[in-house]
Amino acid sequence: MKMKHFLASFVMLFVVNQGFTQAKNFKIQTIAFYNVENLFDTINDPKINDDEYTPTRGWTNKNYRKKLDNLSRVIPEIGTGENQKNAPVVIGLCEVENRGVLEDLIKHPKMVPHGYSIIHFDSPDGRGIDTALLYQSKYFTPTSYTNVPLLIYRDAEEQKKSDEKEEEGDDKTVADTKSKRVYTRDQLLVTGYLDGEEISFIVNHWPSRSGGEKRSSPYREAAGRLNRQIIDSLYKINPNAKVITMGDLNDGPMNKSVKKELGAKGKKSDVKEFGIYNPMEEMSKKGIGTLAYRDSWDLFDQMMLTEPLVRKEATGWMYWKAGVYNKPFLVQKEGRWKGYPLRNSNGVPGFSDHFPVYVYLIKEVR
Repeated sequence: MKMKHFLASFVMLFVVNQGFTQAKNFKIQTIAFYNVENLFDTINDPKINDDEYTPTRGWTNKNYRKKLDNLSRVIPEIGTGENQKNAPVVIGLCEVENRGVLEDLIKHPKMVPHGYSIIHFDSPDGRGIDTALLYQSKYFTPTSYTNVPLLIYRDAEEQKKSDEKEEEGDDKTVADTKSKRVYTRDQLLVTGYLDGEEISFIVNHWPSRSGGEKRSSPYREAAGRLNRQIIDSLYKINPNAKVITMGDLNDGPMNKSVKKELGAKGKKSDVKEFGIYNPMEEMSKKGIGTLAYRDSWDLFDQMMLTEPLVRKEATGWMYWKAGVYNKPFLVQKEGRWKGYPLRNSNGVPGFSDHFPVYVYLIKEVR
């Protein structure tokens, strides 16, 4: 008899406790970044070095349309899976030639249903490649945006040494012969409201490693300092500023530009007030990469978040997890570059030489 009373009491206690520990419901949104590798139209622009991507060099309208087809397949799928069905609500892009190619991209039939809008500025980069932001206007409403120039210089002797030691690739860092300024990509800052809450995004494409990693490192360190200055200016306006900085940094999570100049931490527990969290650091330590070079993987494409997005008592939008979108259809299946990202090769448009990256933001729905 006592046992029956005990069991009855236990069941009642369990039911009561269940009433107070109901699972919380969360809304999920994906924020992404993608280096789209030379998204050029077929028109020869005399103001930039785009000759390689013209019909006389094999970059035909057919190839351009195939490139748009490929990208429009990838972008809506980034971060989708069991927990997330929607395409990224915000996505930063780099290596786009101009606004026109972005207009063509968002008008593609696979992109139209998502209702993307564009924020873009022409950068002073010698090849004319820019950063940009696409956003679904039904979820994100921009209130301000600007391009912040990265001002770096080098002397003629340094230019000569760099010319003698260029790494492979077409993203070369060249200084103006008169001003000695290295014309590279601006940093794009966009602030707006994501489902009613203010969030800022910074889209980056830091100076390349042309001339060698060590010799070119000061330029990326300068980019890291500028990025930190932008974030600190946002913190000054609002100590609880929620900021996501993203981009192809041409450096990994452990390089000086990220660890020292930007001050990013790889563990949430190490992120103090006004700090920055880099979820890509742990991925990099596990050997996960976004691009391959000489049979070695690097994680140059990174997304980092300010402390209010990762603090334990966070309200509103907060960070959940991050990932690299490296589905099999984005990977070379055979040949010398088997296993690498499926890029343009032998006149055939691919996807990109980089994999996209993403973070999930979640918000409790009451």
